[in-house]
Amino acid sequence: MVKLTKIYTRSGDDGTSGLVDGSRVAKNALRMQAIGDVDEANSALGVAISAVEAGKEGEVEALRRIQNELFDLGADLATPEGIEGALRILPGQVTRLEDEIDAMNEGLEPLTSFVLPGGSPGTAHLYFARAVVRRAERKAVALAAEEAVNEHALAYLNRLSDHLFVAARALAAQGRGDILWQPGKTRN
Repeated sequence: MVKLTKIYTRSGDDGTSGLVDGSRVAKNALRMQAIGDVDEANSALGVAISAVEAGKEGEVEALRRIQNELFDLGADLATPEGIEGALRILPGQVTRLEDEIDAMNEGLEPLTSFVLPGGSPGTAHLYFARAVVRRAERKAVALAAEEAVNEHALAYLNRLSDHLFVAARALAAQGRGDILWQPGKTRN
């Protein structure tokens, strides 16, 4: 279990951050950028959760579980490959996201156009969290091009962006519905 008694350590004043194995890397290294983007995605998801309407406990519970898993994902990225007993994203977590996507998508109308982010505050924040997750995925993929990264962590990020998209659509369906893109609508 994590126990923090002191928040600042001064060890990062030289522009480096510590990884789980005790090694230090530059704060602007791809690994740290990927970890930072996952952290930002988790924060965006927290904002989305705060905007989801009361009475949506099931949705909030699933999103809170995902927030916890994003911390696991951050730990996974902060632990170089080859460390025994490391906290890693597992295939079952990716499969669970897929199962949840399928369940949410069952009751939705098929899409006839792309969806514009918006609608209720909860829906808009879920779309924003999805965009941040997609950035985190791009950074993790860039990291994986240079260093070994858990393939399930990459799959998790990919599936999570789909999950948040479908969750936003499901929430929108309970209210105003999707706001669809109308190609060329404002052309003269």
